[in-house]
Amino acid sequence: MSESQNSTEKPVIKLLLVEDHSLTRIGLKAALRRTPDLDVVAEAANGQEAVDLAESSKPDVILMDVGMPILDGIQASRIILEKHPDIRIIMLTQHDNDQDILASLAAGASGYCLKDVEPERLYSAIRSVSAGDLWLDASIAGRVLKTYLSKSPSEVQEVSKKSDDSTVKTAPGSQQNQSGDYGYMEPLSPRELEVLTLIVDGLSNQQIADKLIISLPTAKTHVRNILNKLAVDDRTQAAVQAMRRGLV
Repeated sequence: MSESQNSTEKPVIKLLLVEDHSLTRIGLKAALRRTPDLDVVAEAANGQEAVDLAESSKPDVILMDVGMPILDGIQASRIILEKHPDIRIIMLTQHDNDQDILASLAAGASGYCLKDVEPERLYSAIRSVSAGDLWLDASIAGRVLKTYLSKSPSEVQEVSKKSDDSTVKTAPGSQQNQSGDYGYMEPLSPRELEVLTLIVDGLSNQQIADKLIISLPTAKTHVRNILNKLAVDDRTQAAVQAMRRGLV
């Protein structure tokens, strides 16, 4: 019985908490202690400490404030991810201006979350990012999409720093891209279109699985196939392409 219970336990996610206000840091740590699969293994009060502790504590996920002394969260994130690309970073901040949001994503952050988030939402964000998903507050996601959609493909590339292609491939019969060319896209299956719609709505892989009553591995396979067919690298780009091409 105990072996069966142990096999179903969630793996513990090691966290590095980076926040320059000690009371806020204490409150966050207390909230994170409520769930057994999240473990704060280290704390930092500025970006430079975060860089050092990322090396020594080897966290799975970093909760990173944006505005901090010595080295801000965006600079620290860029330095950390250059050395440790497998670490996932969630910007946990009160700053919700477009410049900080886009700069954080360009630096490689996997999530952007406001500090007034409910604890359960924060737990979900951490788990989603640890599993390889991108996680944005709903209000933040909408603004990111609007920004992407207002730019040409080359400008999107400059902001995201995630794609090597400066043009957008379009399916035959869909809207022409900025370069005037029509590219070929392997058509999405009806199920993949369902999943794509849920990606645009901001659902995580687990939420997609629950919504469609499928297993989590199946949901992940659909997401991976969608990214491959759309020739994009992440879920945000997939949502942008879906809206550009009128797929949802």
